[in-house]
Amino acid sequence: MRPSLSPVFRVLAAGNYHSDNENGGIFRPFHPSCPQLGPVGGGFVPSPEVWRCDCFTFIQSFCSPNCVEIETLIALLGASGFVGSAIRREIHLAGLEVAPLSRRIVDYYNPAALAEVLRGIGADFVINAAGYTGRPNVDACELRKTDCLLGNAVLPGRINDACQRVGIPWGHVSSGCVYTGERPGGGGFREYDPPNFSFRTNNCSFYSGSKALGEEVLADAEECYQWRLRIPFSEHDGARNYLSKVQRYPRLLDVRNSLSHLGDFAKACLASWLKRVPYGVYNLTNPGSITTREVCELISQTVAPGKEFDFFADEAEFMAVAASTPRSNCVLDTTKATQAGIGMPPIEDAIERALRNWIPEAALAAV
Repeated sequence: MRPSLSPVFRVLAAGNYHSDNENGGIFRPFHPSCPQLGPVGGGFVPSPEVWRCDCFTFIQSFCSPNCVEIETLIALLGASGFVGSAIRREIHLAGLEVAPLSRRIVDYYNPAALAEVLRGIGADFVINAAGYTGRPNVDACELRKTDCLLGNAVLPGRINDACQRVGIPWGHVSSGCVYTGERPGGGGFREYDPPNFSFRTNNCSFYSGSKALGEEVLADAEECYQWRLRIPFSEHDGARNYLSKVQRYPRLLDVRNSLSHLGDFAKACLASWLKRVPYGVYNLTNPGSITTREVCELISQTVAPGKEFDFFADEAEFMAVAASTPRSNCVLDTTKATQAGIGMPPIEDAIERALRNWIPEAALAAV
């Protein structure tokens, strides 16, 4: 049974504040000469800007005579990342409040400290979009194995521990990169299919192996969603966007994959909790699959007319020339998500929509 949580309030009164642990974590007006002041980005106290001293370990909610009670608050870990930013936008579009909890505010790996923050702000739901992916690609994970293991296999268990202590449900951004190929007999892998691209099958990248371990850690989690993301893309040009990568890589490998439109993925994640669908693992990709060549054709017809793409002869050449660790190329089945009412638009429709609304990186930087 979920314990009663303290209400959270949004500040509407004028003035600036910073936290004071000696007074129970209550925000009080700060003195302008304080040398340790720093801005805290946050959705649960959007205006005026709230400040904190770095010496304090967490921020609690507070009230003033002009405060308004917030009915629903979602705590978001990894809010500044590629996936977390999309989820944060979707929460705002849904008219809900979000508390972006950065590592500066709380140690994600400390269940007791994280639970204290979640209880203090009165979070109703927690989303974890934090993890370790490696940059510019998963090859980097082979050089930072400790960070990769901590971020993808250890962290989910710590967050689950914290949420259990407070008694609130949560969702974890997992990955479909725990598979390779298609399901035996054809079709996409289903949620209950054991990963075939993991440490246990001894054929994977360190990234995929760590994500598979993370799912094992959460196998017995009771009030938890695990949302499998695959090769995210969107209409926003950028280094993490699959559609941008395809346009920038000098040579490509033609393979078939399931993909996830980032905005559609974020909507589905939020909808799973708002609709109270059963907890568990969900493949959140746009239904269907598509090859690299097919994606290139769509790009040539829209944002890069006449662009020519160069391809590797096969995966062997790709591995010999461009990669240091195996890649997951796979197809996922999305029947479970569709039947639960959190399905996403078909893959070709999603890609065409992203390209139709394409915003070049230079235009994004100017905003």
